Amino acid sequence: MFDLLSYLIASMGLQLLWSFGLACLDVYALRRKRDLQNPVLVSLFVVGDWVTAMLSLAAACSSAGIIVLYARDLEFCKAQSHIPCRQFEISIILAFITWLLIAMSSHVMFWILASF
Repeated sequence: MFDLLSYLIASMGLQLLWSFGLACLDVYALRRKRDLQNPVLVSLFVVGDWVTAMLSLAAACSSAGIIVLYARDLEFCKAQSHIPCRQFEISIILAFITWLLIAMSSHVMFWILASF
């Protein structure tokens, strides 16, 4: 069960690294009083946001399919009470929320790129 959800963990780990890198870049730009409104840099942000959004959506959907199979169809969670299926369901819900926020971010970044 844990190996099947490793794609979700890897995708969210990549998202964490991407967001942390952007936050560090923002802090650097604020400290140096630099402008990040460079078209090449913004297009890199757009592509990065779109890639992480697609990976997050794919991971959330595949993990949701796995948990539906185990919890509802096979009733594996009822037979194996020591497996925390409820925690997996909550993590998948949070993954969909994360995807929604990433999608909004990539949409805003796309319109910022289009405004150049």
